[in-house]
Amino acid sequence: MGDLVDRLVSGLPEAAVAVDPDVVASYAHDMAGFCEAGSPAVVVFPETVEQVQHVLRTATELRVPVVPQGARTGLSGGANAVDGCIVLSMVKMNRILEVDPVNRLAVVEPGVVNAELSRAAAGHGLAYPPDPSSWESCTIGGNIGTGAGGLCCVKYGVTAEYVLGLDVVLADGRLLSTGRRTAKGVAGYDLTRLLVGSEGTLGVVVRAVVALRPAPAPQLALAAEFPSTESASAAVCAVMAEGHVPSLMELMDATTVRAVNAMARMGLPESTRALLLVAFDGPAKEAELAEVARLCREAGASEVVPAEDQAESDMLLEARRLSLPAMERLGTTMIDDVAVPRSRLGEMLDGVAAIAERHRLTIGVVSHAGDGNTHPVVIFDSADPDETARARASFDEIMALGLDLGGTVTGEHGIGLLKREWLARELGPVGLELQRQIKAVFDPLGILNPGKAL
Repeated sequence: MGDLVDRLVSGLPEAAVAVDPDVVASYAHDMAGFCEAGSPAVVVFPETVEQVQHVLRTATELRVPVVPQGARTGLSGGANAVDGCIVLSMVKMNRILEVDPVNRLAVVEPGVVNAELSRAAAGHGLAYPPDPSSWESCTIGGNIGTGAGGLCCVKYGVTAEYVLGLDVVLADGRLLSTGRRTAKGVAGYDLTRLLVGSEGTLGVVVRAVVALRPAPAPQLALAAEFPSTESASAAVCAVMAEGHVPSLMELMDATTVRAVNAMARMGLPESTRALLLVAFDGPAKEAELAEVARLCREAGASEVVPAEDQAESDMLLEARRLSLPAMERLGTTMIDDVAVPRSRLGEMLDGVAAIAERHRLTIGVVSHAGDGNTHPVVIFDSADPDETARARASFDEIMALGLDLGGTVTGEHGIGLLKREWLARELGPVGLELQRQIKAVFDPLGILNPGKAL
């Protein structure tokens, strides 16, 4: 321990190295607090690329594991410490280095908060579309690590579609640059895409070139109440089959609606079994909303309420963003992230309801309905061993249900610790072997975020 700290301090400001037990313990895990976490040896806060390289060289020489962290808003234990590790917190590398309106890109450090990039882009009439629910606190580096999505991904896509290039420090301290700043580019293997979603297991992102888009017009939304998840899912399918491209399409079940009302007193309709929020931002948004309202009624909606103005639209979208914080007030949460084909969304929701009843648990579901990405939130008392065991069992059954429906065990949260076993099931033995071989090329000593994902 003494040798490790001395070596780190030799290439870092003393204030960048934290060894106080209380400080170190506070960096042991992300928001998946129920996942196991080890005790870090030290937490470091680099501010330059060279400092990150020094940390990785030191770790390689001393064979010490390194766990990269951003804002620790992750929900799968991907940023949880392992015993004796260096926690590499990237939050102080938080500069927006460039916004280029001609080439429609930005160059940022990994600690830049998602919302801060969005605001900087807006000053040039541009937007950075990926917008996770935690956008006011999560960092671009963390978004890249997990391949994050967001509420508007049904129209604008996810993080991987916006990362043009990366500067990455490898396990041995070498600096790798991938990708491009040009609109096109297919030279060599696509290492940029490989690194997006790798959860810090292949390298540490120190700089990113991300694409921007012209800022869209303000969204106009509607809320549709449904007496069943089946009818709500039928509406989603009808909207997509008719060729509409909403800027947002989100579904909240009754449990989630009640939780949001209890937290924020928003007056959402608690009599509904499913609340569908749909928004458009194009020039014909009023006409498109009217058409979607018709489709919702034909699918069985009991009521369709268009927002009268921008303020009402913003309130509806804020209600959706509050879903997870509201559910967290009910107890310990175990949050699934299962994506299924849109056409099977109803089966997924009904299956989760059956699992909740079978295990005598509260499970709320909120989903990016436009792309089939569901977030079942299992509520349990972590101090009750029996209830915790039932929660674990329900989590596994939800994962299995998603795979059985032709889906994936994670659409945007990553694998982390929580889903390692399920990743193996989804990939199969050949896929898993190849991924482990790739990991060995980038990190032959296995010191980067060990025990995560693979």
